[in-house]
Amino acid sequence: MTTTHNLGFPSIGHKRELKKALEFYWQGQCNDETLVTIGRHLRAKHWHLQQETGLDWVPVGEFSYYDRMLDMICLLGSVPKRFGFDGEIGFAEYFALARGNKAQPALEMTKWFDTNYHYIVPEFTAETTFEAFPEKFLGMVEEALQLNLAAKPVLIGPLTFLCLGKEKEDGFERLSLLSRLIPAYQSILSQLKARGIEWVQLDEPALALDLPQAWVQQLQPAYKALAQVAPKILLTTYFESVGDSLPLLKSLPVAGLHLDLTAAADQLEAYLSLPDNADQVLSVGVVDGRGIWKTDLQAALSMLEKARLRLGDRLWVAPGCSLLHVPVDLAQETTIEPELKDWLAFGLQKLQELNTLRQGLDLGASSIQGELAANRQSMQNRAHSGHICNPQVRERIRNLSADAAMRQHDFSIRQKRQQEKFRLPLFPTTTIGSFPQTDEIRELRSASKKGKISGADYEFAMRSEIRECIEMQEKMGLDVLVHGEPERNDMVEYFGEQLQGFAFTQHGWVQSYGSRCVKPPVIYGDVWREQSMTVSWIRYAQSLTTRPVKGMLTGPVTILQWSFYRNDQSREETALQIALAIRDEVCDLEQAGIRVIQIDEPAYREGLPLKRKDWNAYLEWASRVFRVAASGVGDDTQIHTHMCYSEFHDIMPAIAAMDADVITIEASRSDLELLQRDSFHYPNEIGPGVYDVHSPEVPEVGQMVALLEKMRGAVADDNLWVNPDCGLKTRQWKEVKPALENMVAAARQLREKVQPEKQVSLTNI
Repeated sequence: MTTTHNLGFPSIGHKRELKKALEFYWQGQCNDETLVTIGRHLRAKHWHLQQETGLDWVPVGEFSYYDRMLDMICLLGSVPKRFGFDGEIGFAEYFALARGNKAQPALEMTKWFDTNYHYIVPEFTAETTFEAFPEKFLGMVEEALQLNLAAKPVLIGPLTFLCLGKEKEDGFERLSLLSRLIPAYQSILSQLKARGIEWVQLDEPALALDLPQAWVQQLQPAYKALAQVAPKILLTTYFESVGDSLPLLKSLPVAGLHLDLTAAADQLEAYLSLPDNADQVLSVGVVDGRGIWKTDLQAALSMLEKARLRLGDRLWVAPGCSLLHVPVDLAQETTIEPELKDWLAFGLQKLQELNTLRQGLDLGASSIQGELAANRQSMQNRAHSGHICNPQVRERIRNLSADAAMRQHDFSIRQKRQQEKFRLPLFPTTTIGSFPQTDEIRELRSASKKGKISGADYEFAMRSEIRECIEMQEKMGLDVLVHGEPERNDMVEYFGEQLQGFAFTQHGWVQSYGSRCVKPPVIYGDVWREQSMTVSWIRYAQSLTTRPVKGMLTGPVTILQWSFYRNDQSREETALQIALAIRDEVCDLEQAGIRVIQIDEPAYREGLPLKRKDWNAYLEWASRVFRVAASGVGDDTQIHTHMCYSEFHDIMPAIAAMDADVITIEASRSDLELLQRDSFHYPNEIGPGVYDVHSPEVPEVGQMVALLEKMRGAVADDNLWVNPDCGLKTRQWKEVKPALENMVAAARQLREKVQPEKQVSLTNI
């Protein structure tokens, strides 16, 4: 009989129960015991939901109060010594690692492979040691066993844990720590085996990367050591093909291997063509764990039938990866158009698809004829829907000239004209765009959507918020202002709601990091803009001040990556459609007198393929679509962009090719690591973040001055901006105001020290 299982399930809760509990906890409104109780309740609920879909094995232990990599840091006793925490970690210490405290900045945070999920980055030195502290992890396993669950504990594998960390001192390679790490894993695995656990899942998604040979060579001895003490090991890979490592993986002493066929279907044929390993289960991911489109059941069944002939009962069926990246349940959506809803599958629906495929394999295709026919009809309805294609959009793309992706003159000319126009001081200060979204703002937006207040009343309320933001920034002394974005729910959703080709869910929440959740739009058809989306708000903000106010837009790559995009055309095609819509908005802003326009691209690095051989093609089209969006304006209109929480050092030439006049970029959390690399070069103006907005701690003036001094070693004074490292939407005003006041003071202090004669009094502009 075919075995079905799941690799992971969202922790946050269908209605964001964990998010709300975390934020209450951080505000001091609930205690440790309450948070533990809520976590236990959510785990039991999620296990029950999965079990109801017919799974043979349910993942256990992947539930996290913040992040799984952070959990592994605590589980393996590898908390950096700089925090001064010894022994087992409680909630206070755990959240200090994630969010920082008065004594230490938080651990770095970056993207989990090519997803919008952010993980906490382990720090390694030559002195790093490991010691298992498995009580909390084993406690979750015990909870599952007490519920008579077919539990499959899940851990991040040792190579991936080391691979995704960073050395924090020179002179050693973190791979050298593997011999110290393996005993900690052995301790945990042996305790699982002693509790009667039959299978344990070790996630090794790093095997989808272009790992150096030295890393790959450690797989055999590492897993030989683990297999000696562990339950049956299911080694899981996902997001991409494992490539040339497949023969080695098949030969490892592991009881099972998982391959993500939704990312690389050719892995099945490659596996089956290798000499048979009669002791090994093959788990195949045939349901997309990252997208929200229905699986083509007939195509998946055909693939599985081929594998079944060779493997028999050694064939397991699963999603390609953890369901962390998709919403929980489509059945809860009541406002999506029925036609579109028929094309979709969320987490629980994907597990139901697994059950259908299992029945088809075990009982024959005739046993699921009704399901296959309905699925085939859904596929056909989508392919022939009149809501997919817009001939005018496609014609515009066909006629797009090469000049559409080029500014009028190069940066040296633009910079002089912009300096003459804006007359900004040395080290100009700005913010990334958003200001705190208070409860009052959210309530007003909710009331407007529900029709409880008129459009005129809503606009008046939002304009009042904007006026307060402008007045506050002027009082602080910021040089380039923002309107604060009170009218926006989310930086992607807000634009998607005003673009054609997008649809929206009520409860389609997905975790981005910690308590931060997003509700990605669904791009189902060709994208275009019917009318301006931001002009009236920005024009109003600019009317309140003589200082420049930035027009704030989200870039085409980020709108693409942070949506559930189409799988029936290339990402490039969809991104170019979005770019043309953003280009129209940029031009409208310029015509309205807005001469500083920021086009955010925090997902630019996230969209990069995992295999280096595919990088150039992506970077070429990604930088082009940004330039298409940005290049319809004159030389004296200053184009900004913003990027954050990714590794940028290896793609700086491609970022430079975007040709933004100014880039603001997250850097403080990594102690300006990007600027200290030999590969760093940004030819235009740049604002590396001077403080971490995700920490509740208010940065001191001296700390920021020291960072700015450090930046001056890599960036010319005339090109250096001063700003936070990200938007301030999730912070509170009591944190934001003193932080920005200190930031402005730091910039002024540096101006006075460096070159007083270059200062320009805003009163004389």
